[in-house]
Amino acid sequence: MEHPEKELNREAKNLINQIAVVFRSAQFHSPSNVAVLSAAEKFISAINPFIESEGMIEIEVVGEFFHINETRVRYSVEFLLNFDYLMKEFKDRGLGTVRFKGIISPVDVQRLIRAFIGCLKADDRFDAMSELMQDSRNIDIERLRHVTEEGDSDIRKVVKKTYFNAVSFSKGIISKIKSGEKISMKRSKRVVESMVDMLLEEEQLLMGMTAIKDYDDYTYHHSVNVSILAIALGHKLALGKKAVTELGLVALFHDLGKMNVPPDVLNKPSSFTEQEWAIVKKHPFWGAKAALKLKGLDNTSIKAAVVAFEHHLNYNLKGYPVARFTKELDFYSRIVTICDQYDAMTSARVYSRTPLRPDKALSVMVDRSGNMLDPVLLKVFINMVGVYPIGTLVFLKSREMGLVHEANPLYGNRPRVLVIVNSQGKKVKGYVLDLSEKDQSGNFVRSIYKTLDPNKYNINLAEYLL
Repeated sequence: MEHPEKELNREAKNLINQIAVVFRSAQFHSPSNVAVLSAAEKFISAINPFIESEGMIEIEVVGEFFHINETRVRYSVEFLLNFDYLMKEFKDRGLGTVRFKGIISPVDVQRLIRAFIGCLKADDRFDAMSELMQDSRNIDIERLRHVTEEGDSDIRKVVKKTYFNAVSFSKGIISKIKSGEKISMKRSKRVVESMVDMLLEEEQLLMGMTAIKDYDDYTYHHSVNVSILAIALGHKLALGKKAVTELGLVALFHDLGKMNVPPDVLNKPSSFTEQEWAIVKKHPFWGAKAALKLKGLDNTSIKAAVVAFEHHLNYNLKGYPVARFTKELDFYSRIVTICDQYDAMTSARVYSRTPLRPDKALSVMVDRSGNMLDPVLLKVFINMVGVYPIGTLVFLKSREMGLVHEANPLYGNRPRVLVIVNSQGKKVKGYVLDLSEKDQSGNFVRSIYKTLDPNKYNINLAEYLL
């Protein structure tokens, strides 16, 4: 028998999906079209039993997530595109809450559809939608609540503190292991749990922190970045909080073996010799041994050892260390491999001072799909970070220059961009543009012309993303 909480979450995800299907159908067909009527009927069948048991259903946008009756609805891989579509459409209209106060009828749904579609040409879409809904007895709507600048500043401070606490902890891990001390798995878990909690509330801000690369402390930042990316990917895959925390933990420990690589080799500013490369290739084995020596050996420690050993084996098992078994990579290893390669390619390392642009890194990873990288997980990863990941420097056709500020999972090539140079070539404090915005003719207002190298223009990402 299914646990009541799981059943409730399943029904909530289905409800979000059904209302998205209704609105998507209505954007392509008239409200009286059979496809729209069929979608509306399914939505009514899904929501009315919910209303009967709960008394009222309130769908609210909180940050980047939907909440139903103040409970966050987990993303579902099955319904990912519809979730992202609905989130975008709500935000485009300034719509924060839709409240169903009583059993709804086809007439109620038709009124909601007409208001949802009919407000698009208005200057203030929420006001127009609210006016079209004013005669509705069973459905109320509320405007999207925006965080104030002061509140936004406070949130950024908390995100920064969470991130740099994790980096500091990562440094401490290496120091303690080198001195022969045991690492507390409980403390490690608390650090990762803080990142999991932060990602659930402020995903884009925390993901933005991974775009800020610190050359001098690459090893420590890299471990934290891979952990954050793995947590985010696990969340998109609808893993439970316990599994996501475990995934983040093993990702944090994936490069433990690097501490056994001699510093003169690890920090060499030029390419490795054949002998040096042979030493570096031993770090997965050393990492597995180190993970098994963590204080409080348990299943998580064992999984950390597996991931440390496998994260360079590749999806086709033709990487390193040379594998003598034919089983497929562990699920966590396949996730960490993707996150590890992405962060490594987009970072300036000692032996690779020029990082790849994020979009170029994704292009390289696509070429590796099915060989080095799990093709299914890579698709979800690219959908998560977007065609132009956070931190990508872009030049718009409007001659404005900006940094990708927030991914758009529905339109991967149309993120939100923080403009830092206006069309006259002058530096500006920064204003955010949504590249999915359309004019009254249905054409996109702005588009990306090309990506640029921030190092070439002496642009410090930390100045804009911190």
